[in-house]
Amino acid sequence: MTERWTRERRLQHTRNLLLDAAEELIVREGLGDVALGDIADAVGYTRGAIYSQFGSKEGMFLAVIERHRQRFLDGFTDLMATFHRFDELDVDELAARWHELSSTDAERAATLEYELTLFLVRNPQVRERVAAQRNETVQWLTDYITTTFGRMGATLRVPAEDLARVILATNDGITLNSHIDGKDLYRPFLQLVTSVVGPSSGSATPDR
Repeated sequence: MTERWTRERRLQHTRNLLLDAAEELIVREGLGDVALGDIADAVGYTRGAIYSQFGSKEGMFLAVIERHRQRFLDGFTDLMATFHRFDELDVDELAARWHELSSTDAERAATLEYELTLFLVRNPQVRERVAAQRNETVQWLTDYITTTFGRMGATLRVPAEDLARVILATNDGITLNSHIDGKDLYRPFLQLVTSVVGPSSGSATPDR
């Protein structure tokens, strides 16, 4: 028996198709050269579907970026969940897994992030709109880092929020430069990150 789609499921399906098309065109042509009509035509919809889902080209782009970042965060949590104690944390193994996580489509991921950076630099009036979204991502990762290293019996020598911001700010640069230069930067990057983590002493908890 064919499963009946609900209205919510149809809307989500439309949203995903539009996001896929927008992501592909932005990566290939750059945000400035992509028209809403091109995105709609790519999946057989009208521009009205985009306005209905996202409100504007700007809103669609921010939704593309949010989905991209959520994929990274999901992968990051899966990666860290494989380590249960601080003394199990092997930099070589972590670097290899991080490389696998980040380099599935290195150019696409880094291009989207750099397009966002340029967009915010050129459109300062938009920064306030996305500030809450960016801060929510930072806060989520801060809480995750604090909880995870606490579970592993480790403590941080820097505030967890600073570490979260560094990871989010540098991950795509590490990925792109490793890809372009053919030099694996994941290990030295993670050596720097893990240098601010140490075993807990007594009842010490990670710094926030």
